[in-house]
Amino acid sequence: MSRWEPGAAERLHTAALELALEHGFAAITVPQITARAGLTTRTFFRHFTDKREVLFTGESVLPTVMAQVFASAAPDLTPMEVIATSLRDVVAPRFDGLRDYLRLLRGVIRSDEGLRERELRKRSLIAEAGAAGFRDRGLNDLEATLAAQLAATVIDVAVGRWLDEDTERPLADIILETTTAMQAVVTRPS
Repeated sequence: MSRWEPGAAERLHTAALELALEHGFAAITVPQITARAGLTTRTFFRHFTDKREVLFTGESVLPTVMAQVFASAAPDLTPMEVIATSLRDVVAPRFDGLRDYLRLLRGVIRSDEGLRERELRKRSLIAEAGAAGFRDRGLNDLEATLAAQLAATVIDVAVGRWLDEDTERPLADIILETTTAMQAVVTRPS
């Protein structure tokens, strides 16, 4: 394959994941990743700042996804209704067909402290975009921040449960179950 062929970032991501599964993430190098992908190290560094970044290629779409979450939410929905319906209707379908891949990726991320730290950055980006969306819906800064953190927690917990289960339950069902449990915890009298 030519190094100028489209899809270089995806090829580098696939090569890095394959090598990490074979040898462990800490043991692989950028030259090994580029060789597996049939690309040059210069091409690698045009797309990524370091080898950790290559496993987080989908992160660039997070602002767009969060914009869709809020664009799809009816204006009269409560923050928890926005979280439940938007995560179910906008976010869950993006995971269709990716369960096995996400299990592999999660295993690699869990095996490396730097990758776990990097994963937290992704969660932070989701929460930041969510807070902006909730502020646009009229919540004050504190309420918007709390609602966005709840949304990030719901998606983390729901996706984790979905990946852990041996059943083929749809992620959308687990998201609804998780938001219902979250709401029960938040509204439960002390």
